[in-house]
Amino acid sequence: MFVGRREEWKELSRYFNADRSHFIALHGRRRVGKTFLIRSYFNNQFTFYCTGLLNGKKAQQLYNFLSPIRSQFDIEETQEIDTWYDAFNLLIAVLKRQNEGKKVIFLDELPWMDTQGSDLLLGIEYFWNSWASARNDILLIVCGSSSSWMISKIFKNTGGLYNRVTGRIKVNPFTLVEVEEFFNSRNMHYSREQCIEAYMVFGGIPYYLDQFVAGYSPSQNIDSLCFGENAKFVNEFELLFKSLFNQYQTYIEVVKAIARKNKGLTREEISSETKLANGGNLTKVINHLEQSNFIRKYNFIGKKSKQSIYQLIDPYCLFVINMDSFMSTENYWLENLNTPKYHNWSGYAFEIVCLNHLNKIKNALGIAGVSTNVSTWSNANAQIDLIIERADKVVNLVDIKYAKTPFVITKKYDLDLRNKEAQIRTLIPVKSTIWPVIVAPYGLAQTPYKHYFLREITTEELF
Repeated sequence: MFVGRREEWKELSRYFNADRSHFIALHGRRRVGKTFLIRSYFNNQFTFYCTGLLNGKKAQQLYNFLSPIRSQFDIEETQEIDTWYDAFNLLIAVLKRQNEGKKVIFLDELPWMDTQGSDLLLGIEYFWNSWASARNDILLIVCGSSSSWMISKIFKNTGGLYNRVTGRIKVNPFTLVEVEEFFNSRNMHYSREQCIEAYMVFGGIPYYLDQFVAGYSPSQNIDSLCFGENAKFVNEFELLFKSLFNQYQTYIEVVKAIARKNKGLTREEISSETKLANGGNLTKVINHLEQSNFIRKYNFIGKKSKQSIYQLIDPYCLFVINMDSFMSTENYWLENLNTPKYHNWSGYAFEIVCLNHLNKIKNALGIAGVSTNVSTWSNANAQIDLIIERADKVVNLVDIKYAKTPFVITKKYDLDLRNKEAQIRTLIPVKSTIWPVIVAPYGLAQTPYKHYFLREITTEELF
């Protein structure tokens, strides 16, 4: 059963059924299901398919590209081809001999094909500009897990591929409701609390969730997949970055530095923590991590963009760094579910769940169509997780609390909330109204202080 991706499926249908050729580019995090989407839609029926080789040299990439052309189309190896220009010229020659009908060319993991000094983009430029774009029967699909490469080399290309992409599809992780649908399709009927637990660890990454074993709880699956020397994902964290970035150790170092503070770090703080010069290379690393959705950039309310904060928002990376899964023993997870370390991680992990479902929070507040600006605030002693400034002159102060029972608002907590509100009042327009909101899995316990919040949002409303 194919789960989710309804809008992406509609887009592919529109491109495939068009009476013109299309150049489609997909991007998204590694393991998010880009290849599976394309393979499923076309039922693996491609006119030509090739996937790049991780760390392959140019000669190996070319051989990998040419070999299926020669075998599939019965082409004799009459001359040596050592440029991408000639490789795509050969592809054009064999496509010309095909019967009428749409011809689907799928180039997967395109960034891996682009080796140092390669003329790959020149070959694609020649293929599309000189031949495919003038026809009405070509569907060229390129795909890559390195979003930074796809953005700079394809979407923002300043050469011959400038503005040539006719369709752009970003494949995002599953939402909570899609995670629930995914598990149900595999006869793993977890509660919504358990679906959230799985999301807090793995995000909505289908490949990770597909490794779950029916008959095991999410906690048991997390333990078996992540902990112990024989765990399937024992090396996943390093392999993830190695497959996406050159000098990947630098990217890991930056991610680990950012993860040390839940709210994130400024650029200057990242430089200080990592000992990396605050220059062009750090800019590149930060931009690549942001484009790949490992981190987000945001501002404190009332602060300028030069004081932006970079925060880790990839659930799996947060989990690995905080729980030391790559160094731990078997059963580590089940044995540590009630430790301070777990509670510290789970609070931040649930905050990321909420940030990734901001549209659901806005729906719950009845402001789905209202223009908003999102920020946060903190000082040495207090923090507001999410601030939503609305065009209707209302400011929602959103407190996010992870608890497995109704959350208790004490007298002291109520006083802290009111003090924070008073400080925010000095940072917003005088005519704005402040409405406090709390997101908690099971809402609030019945206490005299719960009425401070004008709205309670439970996790049911995040699905």
